[in-house]
Amino acid sequence: MAVKRQDAWTPDDDLVLAEVTLRHIREGSTQLAAFEEVAEKLGRTPAACGFRWNSCVRKKYEAAIQIAKAQRQKRNQTGRSRLSGQLQGDQEALSSLDAIIRYLRRHKNEVAELRKRQKELEKELKQREEKIEQLVKENEEMKNRLDHVETDYQTVNDDYKTLIQIMDRARKLALLEEEQEENKPKFRMEENGNLERVDK
Repeated sequence: MAVKRQDAWTPDDDLVLAEVTLRHIREGSTQLAAFEEVAEKLGRTPAACGFRWNSCVRKKYEAAIQIAKAQRQKRNQTGRSRLSGQLQGDQEALSSLDAIIRYLRRHKNEVAELRKRQKELEKELKQREEKIEQLVKENEEMKNRLDHVETDYQTVNDDYKTLIQIMDRARKLALLEEEQEENKPKFRMEENGNLERVDK
């Protein structure tokens, strides 16, 4: 006895279920027979196939079901026209299924491209965040350097002002000494040995 699968249905599984069920509808067979055939192909139970068809897959193939039923009706009404109608219906159904397959493949490729783009954007975002973090760090370092420069400038400026004050006081003292020197009385010795004050 074959082991029955219990994993999730894939798009390919759904496609097999749709193809077989639509063929059975066109040929005038029962859906139960279709589910048994699909169960054999996919390793699932007929009940699981029937549940999947009615709950999910059938809604996507309403137009194809109507076409298949119309083909079955034509087949039941006339012999030759039924055969040619069946062939035409098969072509239409196959064309419809091919379009669905193409759509699913294109959608799969689009999803893959979007995931790839998402990874690229995430990588770019991470790089930008790292760059911002680096710039913030450099900014903090520059602020610290600026603080040191401002402190050094203030110290030099204070020292400069102090030096100017010292030089100003020294100049004033020199002028005062000169003035005092000039204001000192000057004497000269006379021939007789007496000191005589000399006025300016």
